[in-house]
Amino acid sequence: MNRLGSATSPYLLQHASNPVDWWPWCEEAFEEARRRDVPILVSVGYAACHWCHVMAHESFEDEGIARQVNDNFVAIKVDREERPDVDAVYMTATQAMTGQGGWPMTVFATPGGEPFFCGTYFPRPAFSRLLDSVTAAWRDQRDDVIKQGSAVVQAIGGAQLVGGPTAPISATLLDTAAAELAKEHDQGYGGFGGAPKFPPHMNLLFLLRHHQRTGDGEGLEIVRHTAEQMARGGIYDQLAGGFARYAVDNTWTVPHFEKMLYDNALLLRVYTHLWRLTGDPLARRIADETAAFLLRDLATPAGGLASALDADTEGTEGLTYAWTPAQLIAALGEDDGTWAADLFRVTTEGTFEHGSSVLVLARDIDAAADEVVARWRDVRGRLLAVRADRPQPARDDKVVASWNGLAITALAEHAVLLDAPSSRAAAVALAGVLADRHLVDDRLRRVSRDGVVGEPAGVLEDYGAVAEAFCAVHQLTGEGRWLTLAGSLLDVALAHFGTGGGGFYDTADDAERLVTRPADPTDNATPSGLAAVCAGLVAYSALTGRTSYREAADAALETVAPLIGSHPRFAGYSATVAEAALAGPYEIAVATRNPDGDALLAAAHRYALPGTVIVAGAPDTPGVPLLADRPLIGGGSTAYVCRGFVCDRPVTTAAELEARLKA
Repeated sequence: MNRLGSATSPYLLQHASNPVDWWPWCEEAFEEARRRDVPILVSVGYAACHWCHVMAHESFEDEGIARQVNDNFVAIKVDREERPDVDAVYMTATQAMTGQGGWPMTVFATPGGEPFFCGTYFPRPAFSRLLDSVTAAWRDQRDDVIKQGSAVVQAIGGAQLVGGPTAPISATLLDTAAAELAKEHDQGYGGFGGAPKFPPHMNLLFLLRHHQRTGDGEGLEIVRHTAEQMARGGIYDQLAGGFARYAVDNTWTVPHFEKMLYDNALLLRVYTHLWRLTGDPLARRIADETAAFLLRDLATPAGGLASALDADTEGTEGLTYAWTPAQLIAALGEDDGTWAADLFRVTTEGTFEHGSSVLVLARDIDAAADEVVARWRDVRGRLLAVRADRPQPARDDKVVASWNGLAITALAEHAVLLDAPSSRAAAVALAGVLADRHLVDDRLRRVSRDGVVGEPAGVLEDYGAVAEAFCAVHQLTGEGRWLTLAGSLLDVALAHFGTGGGGFYDTADDAERLVTRPADPTDNATPSGLAAVCAGLVAYSALTGRTSYREAADAALETVAPLIGSHPRFAGYSATVAEAALAGPYEIAVATRNPDGDALLAAAHRYALPGTVIVAGAPDTPGVPLLADRPLIGGGSTAYVCRGFVCDRPVTTAAELEARLKA
């Protein structure tokens, strides 16, 4: 047992029995490297990562490799999901040195943490040779190695866009971004670009808002087409719901099987709002199934949603999910098995390994006859029961603040738009977990596990995503507590993460010092910290009337405007927030004696413009600024529609409100 046995991270615990003498990321590890005068090996990965498991099995479980590492290095294992700040610094270095990045990430650094050689996955023979080469270079070419490390640190510090060019957010800018996305759209299979193909959830959210503000039919069709292709593809679990991390092909057929909380949270929002704008039954089904997947498969006993389901089962990708025709017949009988093979496109040739296939939906089941739908549901349930008896993928059950924040916002929207009581209850309960467990001395902690909060401090994306979530729960419940908490988080972000030039760093000014302070404004797997904070700032300002928060959001968005215009695929959430800011956002207060079932409130949710904030409750409800001085006209429910805190005349019927919002 090495030093990882007491870790809270499931990824670190996976390596606790390695013969490699791993250290967690801590100052003591660097002190040990300085004492021994040896370089540091930093290995970064995460629990659901397939190639991380492969490298662990090939190299880190090997006694010979372990001797090489232990004799010549101090080895540090990092969970990128627990320490995104560390990951960001060394990923920037890896991309700068190799032109690409990924996990596992393998970094050799000086005892001061300065990276001088970076890579990703190395097969065992190559890794052994690399260890020898780095050992020799540290012994014989020390000055060159140190100079290399200093140069890399200088380069990655300069790669941040702090103090870069700015531009105003405008309709022209967002129109340009939408047009750029349209150029990159795969008209055959949806999405953007080629294989591997990731669900472009943030770009789809942007295009939905852009369509609603402008009436752009092309953007809406891109979303509809991409959403349908993903939902009918192998990237979507046709039996249990939930999306995999990405597809290895451009047709969405064969997934990389890990299922991440953040992907499914963001896709829940996409399908929910696609249904809101189109009434598409497929969109509603996928939204409902994705919400059910989150609450069934990722809920943890201590509260909060788990981070991921593993890509592997017993070391094999797809073991749980893939089928052959013979397996379908064994599970269902000859008639239903043959029918299912046709419906799910399972052939003797197979689409996956060893002649097996990943289930895809070959026909439009949402438009099928009732008897076909009934048969599909029956077959689906029986196959899922058989699959439940197979070995199951492991679950990374740590609770990440920002990812749970994304899920809370998605569940709150699903609750009000699709009248889903389970999503409503879950959003409120999850918000309570973050407020009661992850807030420590008014500062966010990033992770918890088994009900115990971890040491890593929250980064910018945590503050932004959780603040946006608390704003969503405030709108869902009409309770002032959530708005107060959102404001406190945003105050911390403004006080401790700002660059002084309108932008934000990803780590606080009083956080642990790394070799450089990360400030990445690009969206990657999740919204950038800057985009997440801007979403919280815009919503909070609209809900409270406090303009200083909106001014901070505008200034930050201006720092990423050039990125939105030139590379919108990497700024989808910033563009989404910019759409809300450009639209107003609108503020709708529904004064009502009973929000449940209120027709005005339902119309507000159904027809609201991008980023609109909506609250409902009795006039002058304490802690709800938008309901202050909002009387019931004629004694009945009354809607107040405002933009920039300037209000139109109140309306008292759903038809009037619908017409007002459509206009």
